[in-house]
Amino acid sequence: MYAEERQQAIAGEVRARGRVAVTELAERFDVTGETVRRDLASLAQQGLLVRVHGGAVRPDVAAIGAEPDLQEREQSMLAEKTAIGAAAQAFLPPAGGSVLFDAGTTTLRAALALDPDRDLAVVTNAIPLAAHLSTLPRCEVTFVGGRIRGKTQAAVGVETVDAFRRLRVSVAFLGTNGLSRTHGLSTPDPDEAAAKRAMIAAADRVVLLVDSSKFNREDLVSFGALSDVDALVTDPGLDDSLRAELQALDIEVVIA
Repeated sequence: MYAEERQQAIAGEVRARGRVAVTELAERFDVTGETVRRDLASLAQQGLLVRVHGGAVRPDVAAIGAEPDLQEREQSMLAEKTAIGAAAQAFLPPAGGSVLFDAGTTTLRAALALDPDRDLAVVTNAIPLAAHLSTLPRCEVTFVGGRIRGKTQAAVGVETVDAFRRLRVSVAFLGTNGLSRTHGLSTPDPDEAAAKRAMIAAADRVVLLVDSSKFNREDLVSFGALSDVDALVTDPGLDDSLRAELQALDIEVVIA
């Protein structure tokens, strides 16, 4: 295989998967690691990928840390998030059970879809969710406090994490800024990550509510592995290869 053909194949892998490793590519194309590194350097100069330690990532995957405001995220993929929120109702515990709602615009859609006559003990650290849930006559709402992040209107910090550590809920509805095979579930803020990690530990069952724009994306801090997730509710944008990998981890996948 000529170098140009190999580089085209590598560029295709990056587009499809989001990330590639030098060792993996060297084995696949039966070349040395140094040859692969030269290929990646050439592709990086063309703007087709971004070099990272041990390999390369797609340019949009490398764009970490740019966290949009809550208002902007509320309008992004609204129809898909609304459908995901409706489909999430199938994972609610029986009447009288307990459910935790993470901060986020997709988890908010799940909260908005709740039957007002549903008898539930609800826990959240998100101001917008608590404001809505407190209007439901059959919901007993516990707000977990702490320092409020303006970006997400969520309580975070040591007090928040300690409070979650004292809880045990039947189901946790979690959101994520990024989801990838290698980096797991991730978010730009370390304090948000610590709160989400504590939520995972507090739940008997973790249900991830995520639209397909988050797939093959990696943000600064990983707060959980894919294996921490019991079920995932998403939109039809989920590609077949990632779906197969999720199901291989015994994750129930629901397309809303």
